[in-house]
Amino acid sequence: MIVRNLDECRKTDRHVVAENGNWESTRLVRADDKVGFSYNVTVIHPGTETHIHYKNHIEAVFCYEGEGEVYTIADGKTWPIKQGDMYLLDQHDEHLLRGKEKGMTVLCVFNPPLTGNERHLPDGSYAAPETA
Repeated sequence: MIVRNLDECRKTDRHVVAENGNWESTRLVRADDKVGFSYNVTVIHPGTETHIHYKNHIEAVFCYEGEGEVYTIADGKTWPIKQGDMYLLDQHDEHLLRGKEKGMTVLCVFNPPLTGNERHLPDGSYAAPETA
């Protein structure tokens, strides 16, 4: 069994801050836990926009608090996101993630799991995970 505390994890290398300052994320479950997915609590800061294109990962996102929106680039559609909403990037959707006035806190599940130290590449993706 694994039990972790969010506040305690925020004081360790499990807490990652985006280089551009748009978001910060605490990796509660990472690839090194060897359970087949990762689980993150991510804060999207107010008034920010982040280009994301997870070509190598599937991500499910649940909005725990706050508001934002997802703009899908392929179809030009804007998806308002508020507390209680979830979205699934099941088609590796290239998108812009925007934090509204108060930002939002989201719970994210990734498959394959994140190692915890990924950085977005210029195209908005994370590098493909290494296979053993």
